[in-house]
Order: sequence, then C-alpha cells, then structure tokens
Amino acid sequence: MAVPEKRSPYPRTGDTETVYLNRVVTGPNIVVGDYTMYNDFVDDPTQFEKNNVLYHYPINGDRLVIGKFCSIACGAKFLFTSANHTQRSLSTYPFPLFFEEWGLNRRQVTDAWDNRGDIIIGNDVWIGYQAVVLSGVHIGDGAIIGARAVVTGDVAPYTVVGGVPARPIKERFDRDTVARLQQLCWWDWPVEKIRCCLPYLTRGELSELPLTGGL
Repeated sequence: MAVPEKRSPYPRTGDTETVYLNRVVTGPNIVVGDYTMYNDFVDDPTQFEKNNVLYHYPINGDRLVIGKFCSIACGAKFLFTSANHTQRSLSTYPFPLFFEEWGLNRRQVTDAWDNRGDIIIGNDVWIGYQAVVLSGVHIGDGAIIGARAVVTGDVAPYTVVGGVPARPIKERFDRDTVARLQQLCWWDWPVEKIRCCLPYLTRGELSELPLTGGL
C-alpha cells in the first residue's frame, strides 16, 4: 500500500516562520482545525507542540482543541493543568511527583495538581504575541486575545480581551452581527464558497453574505 504524501506545513513560498498547525502536531490530545496557522520568528514553528504546549502530560488526559482559521502569534503558550500545584493540600509542594523519594504510590501522581480540564479554542480566533492561555479556558469563535495577555477564564465569542489577568476590552460587533456570524459558521463552508466570499469576509460586508445554502 502506498504511503500518502505528507503535505508541506508551510502555506507561503519561502516563509519558514509560518506553519499550518494541523500538519505539524502529532499528539493524540491535540486537535487543530484546517488553516489554523502559527508564526514564530524566534524558534522553529514546527516545534509548536514542544515549545508552546506546556505541562501537557498524557497521564492527565486533558486536550488542546483549536478550531479552524485561527491565527496564533509568536510565543503564545498553552499552560496545562500539570503546571498547577494543588491548592487542596496543606502544602503546595508536589510530593506525589517524587513518589520514589517519599515512598508514595506512583499511580497517585496526579494528586500533585488540580485538574482544570481541556483548553478549547473556537474558530477564527486571533491569539496575540506571547499570550498565555491557562488550562480549563474556553475561548469563543472570533475572539481576539491581546499581546501578553494571561487568559485565566472563558472568553465570549467576538470579544477582545487583554491584560493580566485578561479582561474584556470591547465587543467586536453588535449582538445581532455576532448572532448572524455564529449562525453562518463560515469556517465550515466548502473552500470554493469561502473563496467566492472573500471580498465580503475581508472587508466586513456581512449584509451581502448568504446566511445558509449555496452561492
């Protein structure tokens, strides 16, 4: 049986700083949608899984799920549960991690941290330079995360957040427009339909976009 040819991760000729993430990640607990891209002008962007997805230990079973058409800037980090020393015990020291030293049951290693769950990123999300997203956070479609923001809580769709910890700065559109965009789910359209609608998507001309069906 012939082995399928692996497609290049680089979307632009001559640009080795930008990759489509779903062509470079391999971990079973990382799911990335089509056309989501990562740019890194400091490190090798193909090493995103190693350099940007931190403390993501298989024993915990938590996932990083990123939707389609997201833009992730250089140095953005996704910080998972195993970085969080437990706050349920009298000491914050992670004794269960050093089970050999302290004669503990290695099966209880996850007692060293509090499990906060998956990181879920919607579609068409822009995550700015060196932003940090913590475990358990859900970011809605169309949201924008400011540079060096630390996202500790959920972000509503089409909301701009920034700061440490990240707080809402503004809504990108009025409520009716957000509702229509969420109804459209343009990121799920066939590629040719998206291509034909680019003049509207890139100018913000929502009124001329079809709500449902074909072109």
